[in-house]
Order: sequence, then C-alpha cells, then structure tokens
Amino acid sequence: MEDIKQFFRLISALIVFIQNNFKAVILVLIIAAVVLSSPQPQQLPNLYRIDLYGPIMDAEEFLREVRAANEEHIKGVLLVVDSPGGSVPPSVEMMMAIDDLAGRKPVVAYSAGVMASGSYYASIWADTIIANPGSIIGSIGVMMEGVNAQELLDKIGVQMRVVKAGELKEAGAFYREWTKIERDQLESLTRSIYEMFVADVAAARGLEVEDAPKFANGRVFTAAGALEVGLIDEVGNIQTAEQKIVELSAVDNPIWNQKSDFDKFIKALEQHSQTMIGKIFAPKLKMEL
Repeated sequence: MEDIKQFFRLISALIVFIQNNFKAVILVLIIAAVVLSSPQPQQLPNLYRIDLYGPIMDAEEFLREVRAANEEHIKGVLLVVDSPGGSVPPSVEMMMAIDDLAGRKPVVAYSAGVMASGSYYASIWADTIIANPGSIIGSIGVMMEGVNAQELLDKIGVQMRVVKAGELKEAGAFYREWTKIERDQLESLTRSIYEMFVADVAAARGLEVEDAPKFANGRVFTAAGALEVGLIDEVGNIQTAEQKIVELSAVDNPIWNQKSDFDKFIKALEQHSQTMIGKIFAPKLKMEL
C-alpha cells in the first residue's frame, strides 16, 4: 500500500512540476525532437523535392528551398503543388525563382490537388507540368477586394478623419464608398497585373495571348481540361512525376533529399498559423492571384 501511495505522490509531483515549468518542458521536448530527428550521415541527394502547400503569403521559405536545390550535386527538382494561390508579390517571386532554376537543371511541377492562380503562376516555367487526374488547375486571373464598413461605423458612432496629399492616396479606403476615380484606378491596376500574368503564362506555355479567354478568364479546369487548353503537359500521379524528373535528370541512382518528421510538423504548423493570422489581420485592401 505504501508503494502505491509513493507512486501517486511521484505522479502528482510530476504534474505540479510540469504546470509550474510548462515553457521549460516544451523547450526541452523541442530540443529533444530536434536532436532525435537529426538526419544520419548519408549520401548526398541528387534529386530535390520542393513542396508548395497552402495559401501563398510570403516566399521566404520557398526561396530557401530553391537555393538548396541550386546546389551542384542536385541534378533535378520536383515541385509538388497543392495551393489555391495567394498574394501577388510572393507568387511572382516564386515564378521568377523557378524560371531561373529551370535554366540550370530540369524541373518538373506536379499538381497534387490544387494548382491554381498564384501557385500555377509559380509553376509555369517548369520543364514539364503533370497533374493528378482529380486535381484543379488554372484560375488565371487577379482580384482586388476590400470591405465597405461605412454603415457599421455610422451605427457605432465612429468617424474617420484623414489628411492626405494626392487625390488617390486614399483609394481602397474601407470606411466609405470608393469614388469613380478611385475605382477606375484600382481596376486599371488589377488589369495591369492580369495582363502580366497572362503574358507570362503564354510565354512559358507556348500559348497565344489572344487566346486568353480560353485559358485565362479565371476559370478552373480539371486535369483533363487543363491538358486540352495547354496549361499542363500530362495527367498522371506522383510516381509519374518522380519518374519524369529521374528521366530528365539522367541520374542512375536517384537519391532524394530527406526531411525529418519534425521539420514537416514545424512547416505544417507554420502554414496553419499564417493562414489563421491572414484571416484575422487581413489588410483593408488586398490583391490576390
């Protein structure tokens, strides 16, 4: 009986310790996970996989992966995409990075679920684009959105006071209706981004800008439909894409870069956090691909 009491005393003491030192315990667990998940010495990889998952809010992690894939011992890159797109600047940054990378070594892009808008933009310069039969491709278009909260602010008695220099400095304001001049300017800006998007897709995919209504009116396609209009090269699965990059890279013994489970967990947590932060602290006016 005394042994049982002693056991429960130890359990209670452990619970109290964790409660009082929660942050320290979490830190120790993270350090342990890092140490345990550290990769063991192995052969240098000759193929590199980059994952583009979730909404595109920044390009920092993606560009870090591209730099790693640029190493001389990497002979080919597989870009696996499942993303609805997102902000314009990081999407363009990703596109330019893949364009540069594809000029140095073979790149195959694979649509694992959704390759739409900004994520399709990021993929256009791959040597080959392959899509899962059930994936969604396209949504080539640009939209700008904002909130008109004037009625709400009037109800709660809030009035905005603005001092500005420049007629269009306040364009996109959320606290009143936009003027015609403001709307025209924002529509012109959106049109300019759209024309850049279409021109880049046409150049990368060997399409005609004049045919934009067929492939770039914001419509999403099935993989078969995307193949028909020239947005992708082949319908297949992940094995198809892996075999393709092995073939293009001409490697005899494919060795892929390995990511630890801890790295995957941190990446998934980061993407989820970015999505939630973006929803909570959305800007008053945003442009998306």
